[in-house]
Amino acid sequence: MSTNNPQITVLGLGTGDEDQLTLGVWKKLQLAAKEQAVLYLRTKDHPMVQMLDTNQIPYQTFDENYLAHQTFEQVYESIAEALIQSAKTQSSEVIYAVPGHPMVAEYTVQLLKQHCPSEGISLQIIGGESFLDQAFLRFGFDPIDGFQLLDATSLSRYTLNPQLHTVIGQVYDSLTASDLKISLMDAYSDDYRVVVGHSLGVAGEEQIIEVPLHELDHVKGYGNLSLVWVPKSEKDEDYYRTFGRLHEIVQILRSPEGCPWDREQTHASLCKNLIEEAYEVLETIDEDDPEHMCEELGDLLLQVMLHAQMEEEIGAFTVYDVIATLNEKLIRRHPHVFGESKAEDADEALVNWNAMKAEEKRKKGIDVTKQSVLDGVPRELPGLMKALKLQKKAATVGFDWSELEDVLNKVEEELTELREAIANPTEVGAQDRLEELGDVLFSIVNVARFLKVDPEEAIAQTNRKFIQRFSYIEDQLRLRGLSFEQTELSEMENLWQEAKKVAKLGQS
Repeated sequence: MSTNNPQITVLGLGTGDEDQLTLGVWKKLQLAAKEQAVLYLRTKDHPMVQMLDTNQIPYQTFDENYLAHQTFEQVYESIAEALIQSAKTQSSEVIYAVPGHPMVAEYTVQLLKQHCPSEGISLQIIGGESFLDQAFLRFGFDPIDGFQLLDATSLSRYTLNPQLHTVIGQVYDSLTASDLKISLMDAYSDDYRVVVGHSLGVAGEEQIIEVPLHELDHVKGYGNLSLVWVPKSEKDEDYYRTFGRLHEIVQILRSPEGCPWDREQTHASLCKNLIEEAYEVLETIDEDDPEHMCEELGDLLLQVMLHAQMEEEIGAFTVYDVIATLNEKLIRRHPHVFGESKAEDADEALVNWNAMKAEEKRKKGIDVTKQSVLDGVPRELPGLMKALKLQKKAATVGFDWSELEDVLNKVEEELTELREAIANPTEVGAQDRLEELGDVLFSIVNVARFLKVDPEEAIAQTNRKFIQRFSYIEDQLRLRGLSFEQTELSEMENLWQEAKKVAKLGQS
């Protein structure tokens, strides 16, 4: 066992062109030929290995580790562990050579950096030419224009930015290229031009192939030395799918050079728009029209963006603060998803949600015991929806009917009182009749709650049904050359009943 301080020296073998190998790396490699060091290669699958063989430099590889483990993480961890153990037991220096540059896309080196200090091992890293050097040279773009390096095996749409040049490594095979293609299509059009580079800078092996994105996985020859370059886009259309572009557009609309109407808006002036846009989204859901829903959700999102932009202009918060607050809240209120709690069904999930809300109020210094049970119901909710929420909150403390029959009797009672108010107009004023009608509606909402029916959904369905039947009457009168003024109510009623039959036939 070595009595000296154990040391691992990591070398970069460059991209494969021996002319690009640094003199310092070559001197270190020659120590193995002089038996002054033990040389390990992460893999033999690299053009520089031929130069080692030619110069009779002995080495060992970790290629068998790739066969012994199921994931790359396990492979890399096993390599790092083996190197650490070798450094502890070898009497000579341990040299570990990797393709390219040791600090670019080399997870084993990151593991060594993490573990060597605690193991008492000195770690030295000597750089080599990175595949990025050849990418900049052979693809011909300047990274100062904006550049990002991504891993094909862990790429998601959230890391993609069409405003930057993007180089993607770890494209080992056609399967990886296929997964990469699908991810890229979330941000780029199917025919966007991308470039595949095989063995860049290696004489006689280099290939540079430009293809439309949808053919990315049709390219042959993927391997350890393959890259994909997605050039920076100059087209506005390619930024339309990015949230940043939306934020930028709203900023422009509200700027002095923007739209006069958008500049004049305030939170108060847009309140009605926010409600209207929300209802238009609900209408598309009822219509089961995905294309229309997509458009209307965009209109609703615009309202959120405008309100957030107004606050950004006075320095209160930005839309990114809105997103951060929402993300944090979603994680905090779902401990059964992001934490240790469990929830077997929707009811248990709701219990977790309410418990977290109560805990949040406690941390804010709000005394829950002094709050009304009915607190938390928005003032501006539509009447039926608000009535339903108020009744549900009251029911949580036992203020509720026990049977549906009791609720129906209450409806009859309220109807009787309404009839009495209508029958005595001289004794009962308009305000009293208004209140009696409200009581009837409130009791009807109670029936809906017991039936587990959303009253807003129920009235929306009836509204649609009324429109369809009334439109049928209009169509029939038009076909007969008649107007409403020329038609008796009895005939309209006949057409109404006919519309009901036609609807039933259409459902069967």
